[in-house]
Parts: sequence; C-alpha cells; structure tokens
Amino acid sequence: MDPAAALRQIALHLERSAAPTYRVRAFRRAADVVADLPADDLARHVADGTLTALPGIGEATAGVVIDAVEGREPAYLARVLGEDSALPDGGALRDALRGDCHTHSDWSDGAATIEEMAEAARALGHEYLVLTDHSPRLTVARGLSERRLRDQLAVLADLRARIAPFRVLSGIEVDILADGTLDQDPDLMAELDVVVASAHSKLRMPEQEMTQRLLTAVANPLVTVLGHCTGRLLTRRGRPESEFDARAVFTACRDHDVAVEINSRPERLDPPRRLLRTAREIGCRFAVDSDAHAPGQLGWLPYGCARALECGIDPSDVINTLPADDLIAWSRSR
Repeated sequence: MDPAAALRQIALHLERSAAPTYRVRAFRRAADVVADLPADDLARHVADGTLTALPGIGEATAGVVIDAVEGREPAYLARVLGEDSALPDGGALRDALRGDCHTHSDWSDGAATIEEMAEAARALGHEYLVLTDHSPRLTVARGLSERRLRDQLAVLADLRARIAPFRVLSGIEVDILADGTLDQDPDLMAELDVVVASAHSKLRMPEQEMTQRLLTAVANPLVTVLGHCTGRLLTRRGRPESEFDARAVFTACRDHDVAVEINSRPERLDPPRRLLRTAREIGCRFAVDSDAHAPGQLGWLPYGCARALECGIDPSDVINTLPADDLIAWSRSR
C-alpha cells in the first residue's frame, strides 16, 4: 500500500466522522512529507526507526507508514474504516445521486482547493460537484465579493478541461438578508448554474418576520435551493430551530419550483423529519446535500439520503439525481 495514499485516506475518513481539524491536518501533512521523500530514504527511515525525526511525522502517522511499507493494512486505517460502518447506506437514493449541490472550498471557509474537492467527489462515483462558496456579507466565512466570484468563475473555466468528464458546476450559497433579499449581484447570480439561498444571521427573529423573509427569498427567480431552512445545530452548545410557517414556505417552494435542501451534516440534519414530511406532502422537490467544507465531508450524504427515504421522499423528486445538463436546464428555466 502507498503510505501517502493511506494517510490521505485516513484524513478523509476522519473528516467524515467530524474529527477535530488538527487531527485531519496532521495526517494530511504527514502524507505530503512522505510523498515528497524518495522511496529509498523512506525505507531507510522505516528500517532505522527514525520516521518521527521527520517534520510532520508523529507516532500515529509513523505507525501508518510502517504498516504500509511492510505490506500490511495500517491498523489505524482499519479502525477508521470500521467506524465508517456506522454510516447509513442511503439505499436507492444514495445510488441515484449524481452530484452534490452544496459544497465549499478554500475560496471561502472550506479546507481544500476546488480541485481537491472535485477529486474527492469523483472518488465517490459522482458525475459533478456544485461549488457554492459563501457570499460577501458572511465575512467570518470569507464570503466572495463580486470580483472574487468572477475570479472563481475564470478558475472554473480553466479547470473544466483538466478534469473532464467530471464537472464542477458554478454556484454560490447566497445569504438571505433580514428583509429576504439576496447578498450578491443579481446579474452575476444569473450566470451561475445553481444558487443555494440560506439564512445565517438573526435566526431567532419572530416567526412572522422569518416567514416573510423566507417567502421573499424563495420568490426570487434566481434561487434554485432553499438551504438548511431551520438553521438548527444539534451538537456542542446547539442552536434551536428558526420558527416560521412551514406550510406557507414549503408551498412557496413548490409553486416557485425551489428545492428544499436536506442538509446531511450530522450536526445539522436540517430540516427535521416532521418538516420533511410536510414538504413531501405539499409536493416539494428536494436536494440532498453534504454542505461539505472538506473532502471527507462529501461522504455525509448517506445521512440525508436515509432521512429522505424514512420520510417517503422518492428519488425522482431529488434534483441531484439529474444529470448535470438537466440540472442546469431546470435551474435556469424556472
């Protein structure tokens, strides 16, 4: 086994299990060190027991390298693979997904380059990835100004030729402001393949005001997906759900053909099942998304798929089961 590949695989699975960022970075840094080392030098360090003398190599990462070089499956890798078995399989819906409509890169608050995210998505068997970095008002997430978003579009145009037939579609997670308007230039958003609209601030505003805020956003013809609609967080200190008239908002989603996001992040799992069932009964379409900020987090999709199936959502009502061209055509025709 290639020791650098083993270290990177461990990093991916640690991300998937929401391990601390410092631990993920330790395995990625060790992978870079090992990959840059000539094979003879690496073998010598293994034989001499001096791997930990190398910068970025600790006891745990050295153990992975030794196992790999000596022809064994690294024990650390076997352990994290076993922990991954706790993921639901996502059933027929997971098999039907062709891509992910909500992802972030290091252009905003993600931890990896666009190309690294694309490679991880391709390894999962996806056909495309929609890049949806944040919009400018979310300064804590290094949201993209109009100029930076245009720069990103130029980068995507160059990247497409290198990674074909896999595709990275253009998009944004645009902030829904308190009055329901969207935090990016409308003409620029009209050039994008997918627009995910999400509220990130004032999540505890009164129910009537939050309802109107979401209704205004959903009525915008540029919006493709309503992202993590309750804004809740389930872990650490947590955060309660935003309060709004769910039937009114989901009816507007249906009438304006805006997909309701099923956010697969394990600390979100948003919206809750009772709201998913309401949206299904009303006749909404859905997007099962990872909201990934790192390559390994793309593997969170089974969480959303399993919840969708539990709530009776048919794969045919999930927009990211569509081929890329059909998704783009649907997004732009509404």
